[in-house]
Amino acid sequence: MSTHIAVFHPHQLSTWKRLVNVQEEIGKLETEKEEISIQVKYLVETQDQSMLQALPNYQVLRNRGREIRHQLNSLYQKELELDEKYYLKALKLPNWTHPDVPVGDESQARVVEVVGEKPAFDFKVKGHLEIGEDLDIVRQRRLSHISGHRSYYLRGAGAMLQHALVQFTVSKLVKQGFIPMAVPDLLRGAVFEGCGMQPNAVPSPVYNIDPSRFEDLCLAGTSEVGIAGYFMDHAVNLEDMPVRTVCSSTCYRTETDTGKEPWGLYRVHQFTKVEMFGVTAAESGEESTALLEEFLALQKEIFSELGLHYKVLDMPTQELGLPAYRKYDIEAWMPGRGKYGEISSTSNCTDYQSRRLNIMYYDQTGQLHYAHTVNGTACAIPRVLIALLESNQLQDGSVRVPAILQPFLGVETIVKPSYAPLKYIGPNQPKRR
Repeated sequence: MSTHIAVFHPHQLSTWKRLVNVQEEIGKLETEKEEISIQVKYLVETQDQSMLQALPNYQVLRNRGREIRHQLNSLYQKELELDEKYYLKALKLPNWTHPDVPVGDESQARVVEVVGEKPAFDFKVKGHLEIGEDLDIVRQRRLSHISGHRSYYLRGAGAMLQHALVQFTVSKLVKQGFIPMAVPDLLRGAVFEGCGMQPNAVPSPVYNIDPSRFEDLCLAGTSEVGIAGYFMDHAVNLEDMPVRTVCSSTCYRTETDTGKEPWGLYRVHQFTKVEMFGVTAAESGEESTALLEEFLALQKEIFSELGLHYKVLDMPTQELGLPAYRKYDIEAWMPGRGKYGEISSTSNCTDYQSRRLNIMYYDQTGQLHYAHTVNGTACAIPRVLIALLESNQLQDGSVRVPAILQPFLGVETIVKPSYAPLKYIGPNQPKRR
């Protein structure tokens, strides 16, 4: 079995060795302290109280007991410091990787499959933002003083498309045996850390709520965190596994690399996403592998039913993040952008998250074992909207609605609304005399 690029650093091992040595020393002293306590108790119970203080052995034992207490107090503090130091370093260690995972950076991703064909146009294609603005269904301009950069509004058919995608995806997965869930958006840092994320990294990938008012709360960038938190410190019955969960939630991401995709819906601070999350047994070790393949098959079904052209990628070691043992990405063709763009990923995290979050299952004998976790994007709304709008645009500026979504929207084509778009009149500032 191969590993990620990151491995135990010598300094990490030295911290661990020092911690083990301190804990061994603590163990020896605690044993000696217990023995002294027994001997002192024996003397107290068998000797005359008036003679007790004069007994040399009694005083030796008392003095040694006092020494041990001072030593232990110092060692407990040392153990606490080393444990925290080791823990913070250990948090950065990745999972193992599947032996078939390509080694290297993003350029080493292996194309597993290409599905469908690129849509052909006999006119100049537009990008999704231009299409959306012309139809008054997407707005991203004039928002810096309202909601900041990388924010957007969906209106009319744009909002209906979002609802349609959520309803279509959730209802499809519920029919496949997924349990629907609604989760908190605000969660403790420990849950993020347990999932393999680093909320305290600089710059932080997550939004931290003002710690002076609300202690240790962050906004989740995916409902994976909330769902994992639901299972944290709990055990699932083996007979109920795998447990499949589906959740639609609002996701919040800082997108600190501000140079990438500053306009459009591809990289935004807040969006709606439907997520799949699975908890499997680890009796054979292959259960999570099977669920990963199931999640990938469902993603392909969803995107094929939406009529998208896409490719499936087996992601290389440097793209797995900390928790993934294996990860598949799906990239859809986006004609207006003139390139493929990632619309989903699905990862097998084996027992990486469950060991950190204490997610377990119990067998018929009541024995507890660490579970495996699998997650996958079922539908990230903004990026799917990009692919849908750009792939289904018509020459007159209207957009064809995929057949599978037509029952949700009640129309076959999105056209300009009958009402006039809002007219910008400028900010409300005091008039000069």
